[in-house]
Amino acid sequence: MDGSVVLQVLDLVGIFVFGITGALVGVRKTLDVFGVLVLAMVTGLGGGFLRDVLIGATPPAALQDWRYLVVPVLAGLLTFFLHPRIGRVERLVNIFDAAGLALFCVTGAVKATSFGLSPLPAALLGTISGIGGGVVRDVLSGRVPVVLRSEIYATPALLGAGIVVVASALDYEELWVPITAAVICFVIRLLAIRRGWNAPLPR
Repeated sequence: MDGSVVLQVLDLVGIFVFGITGALVGVRKTLDVFGVLVLAMVTGLGGGFLRDVLIGATPPAALQDWRYLVVPVLAGLLTFFLHPRIGRVERLVNIFDAAGLALFCVTGAVKATSFGLSPLPAALLGTISGIGGGVVRDVLSGRVPVVLRSEIYATPALLGAGIVVVASALDYEELWVPITAAVICFVIRLLAIRRGWNAPLPR
């Protein structure tokens, strides 16, 4: 499969799962359907917007391809009408958020390297792509962003993005590299939630 097609598919899947997290937060906050859809869209598209603007890929992909706008709307509607009981929502938010983080850190890094960024900036951009949508979601919903208050969050994203950019710097473009990087990011994030791993705190 062509690399650009793989990147687009991963991008859309990331938008969908992040859209679900935004919608679930909206459900938990008892927002109406419009509020749920807004959170789904800003969560799904926020990281991609930041990524594309920072690397000069303008207008952003979400404004050039109708699928980028439809996917988070579908995620929001599905979640609004089919969401589980509120008591289980937070657990699902964490799972889908970890999946979105993993997918976006990888696609952000891949796109950054394709635009000629060197490894460190590309890895940082991949990390920003992963955390951007969640930050916007949390600010709009009145929560302290997860990246500032919770278990290790940005570190697995940086690791996933780092794997991609190192492989790219070595001219190793096999499909299993971004998939493995995404899985590693996802697993570390879930372990951090389960075991309460935190970055160092002030004494």
